[in-house]
Amino acid sequence: MRTTTLGRSGLAVSRIAFGTWQLGGDWGSFDESGVIATIRRAYELGINLFDSAQGYGYGTAEQVLGRALRSELRADRESIVLATKGGIDPAGKRTRDARPAHLRSGVESSLRALGVDYIDLYQVHWPDPATPAEQTATALQELVDEGKIRHVGVSNYDVAELSAFEAVRPVETLQSPLHLFQREIQDEILPYARRLDIGILAYSPLGSGLLTGALNASTRFDEDDWRAKSSAFSGNTFIKNLEIVDHLAMFAARRSMTVAQLAVAWVLAQEGVHVAIVGARHARNIEAAAEAADLTLTEDDLAEIDKITQGATPALGNTPEGPR
Repeated sequence: MRTTTLGRSGLAVSRIAFGTWQLGGDWGSFDESGVIATIRRAYELGINLFDSAQGYGYGTAEQVLGRALRSELRADRESIVLATKGGIDPAGKRTRDARPAHLRSGVESSLRALGVDYIDLYQVHWPDPATPAEQTATALQELVDEGKIRHVGVSNYDVAELSAFEAVRPVETLQSPLHLFQREIQDEILPYARRLDIGILAYSPLGSGLLTGALNASTRFDEDDWRAKSSAFSGNTFIKNLEIVDHLAMFAARRSMTVAQLAVAWVLAQEGVHVAIVGARHARNIEAAAEAADLTLTEDDLAEIDKITQGATPALGNTPEGPR
C-alpha cells in the first residue's frame, strides 16, 4: 500500500482510507460481523487511515470501527490513524452545529464510541454559517492543547470558509467529494489547498456507488438508503450516467482494471489529492481499492476519460439537509 504525508498535518497515511459512512444507517442494513472482517482485512492490506463521524448513526459507525480494531488499538495505537468528524446533528433544531460546546461534547462522545483516549484527526463535518469560524477554530485548538485530538481538519468547506478558519488556526486537512461525476473542487478548492499544503481527503470516489459497475437501470434502493430520494439515482439522469459508466468500464477492461479501480485511480491522479476514502462492506471491495492505489493512469488515459465523461450530468451527494 502506497503511503503519503497528509499535507501540513504531517501524518503518514495510506493513500486509501477506509470510510465508514455506510455503517451509519444511511445506506440500509448491513451484516456487522462481515463489516468487522472487512475492516480488519483493510488493516492487513496496509490501510492505516480509518475515517468515521459522530453523524454516522449517532456514533454507530464509530462503535463498529472501534470494535473491529480493538486489539490493534490496544497493542499498537500509533499504527492506526483514526479520523472522525463532528459538528452536525441531523435530527436537531440546528442541523449544523459547530459551536464550541457541541464540538466538545462530540469529541467526548467519539472518544467513548471509538474506545480511545485521543483522536488523530478531528474534522468539522459541514460548515456552520451560524457559528463564527473564530469560535469553532479556537474550540478545536483548545481540544488539541488538552490532548484529546491531535490534528484539526474540516469537511465540505469552500475557499471562503477555509480562509476564515485559516485566519484563526491552520486548516490541516480538508475532506471533499470528488469523483468522475462531481469535480467542482478542481476549480478553486484544490488550487487553494495546494498553495497552503492542506491535506486533501477525497470522499465518494465511487460516486456513491454509481462508479462501482454494480448498478443498472433497474436498480432500486431501500427506503432507508438516501439514494432512494436522490435525483442522481433515478430517472433519465441515472440511466444516462450509467451509459457513461458502461463506456468507462470498457475503457478500464482494456487496461486490465475494473471501472471501480479506474475511478479510484483517477481520483488519486488529481494534483493535490492525498487520499481517497473508500467505504466497503465486503473484503473483496477493499482489496480491489487497495490495488487501485498502485495503478497509474497516463496523460493520454486521463484525456480519454475526460472525453468519455464529457456529457455526464453531475451527481451530487448527500447533505445534512438531504440529497442535493
